[in-house]
Amino acid sequence: QVQLVESGGGLVQAGGSLRLSCAASGSDFSIYTIAWYRQAPGKQRELVAAITSSGRTNYADSVKGRFTISRDNAKNTVYLQMNSLKPGDTGVYYCNADSGIPTIPNYWGQGTQVTVSS
Repeated sequence: QVQLVESGGGLVQAGGSLRLSCAASGSDFSIYTIAWYRQAPGKQRELVAAITSSGRTNYADSVKGRFTISRDNAKNTVYLQMNSLKPGDTGVYYCNADSGIPTIPNYWGQGTQVTVSS
């Protein structure tokens, strides 16, 4: 089992930066693909960025060139560096762990609020 705890959210002006952290406890962290999702009020949760166990990354088109996802397996932590933030980036950001193994469930953190003011 994996427990995920997000941190680093807050209030920032447009154009500013934040770095989110997703700290994991439990076993075999390195095998998981870790993804960041966000959910704005009244909208569906959407994928923001993901990083596989081998370090391959993918991003939503809306954040390409502005956000960077990285992982430190020694610290069981995944980061999301967010630059040039826009009001449209506002939402609750959730961390997700997916082993890719059907018998192992996905895990979610509790979320961290990011608010970008114009």
